[in-house]
Amino acid sequence: QTVLQGIILFPLRAICITFLLLLAWLVASIATFCQPGRGFLPLEGWRRRMIQTALSSLTRTAYFVMGFQVKVKGKVASQSEAPIFVAAPHSSFFDAIICALTGMPSIVSREENLSSPVFGTILSSLQPVAVSRQDPDSRKNTVAEITRRALSKGQWPQVI
Repeated sequence: QTVLQGIILFPLRAICITFLLLLAWLVASIATFCQPGRGFLPLEGWRRRMIQTALSSLTRTAYFVMGFQVKVKGKVASQSEAPIFVAAPHSSFFDAIICALTGMPSIVSREENLSSPVFGTILSSLQPVAVSRQDPDSRKNTVAEITRRALSKGQWPQVI
């Protein structure tokens, strides 16, 4: 019984997740197409709302298709209450659950991640703080950028 379910469910889940991933790529591409000040200015208006609502919903749906049901207990801190929040230990794809539940905040990520074909576009739409492992001043620059965004009084999304 369970083997038969696995044989049927696995391909269906894989197809659904692939479809959701491509849809997320499309949403991220549209939201960042001809973006003024790419990477230096925060997304505003319909672009930011599109990322917050569509990408968040698609990510939650993808996790649901994978079999995860996440319930939030308590209240998620608003951007004014917590311009920076920490999720630890961040070492797996489960970090995306936190991003989806908190409205797709900016993240701190390796610069190399931005160049991957599909995930790079999605990641770029979150306006990450990119960390370069080759730059000796990268740690200082990352802290300065996180501080700048946190003190922007709501212009930038929260940073995770």
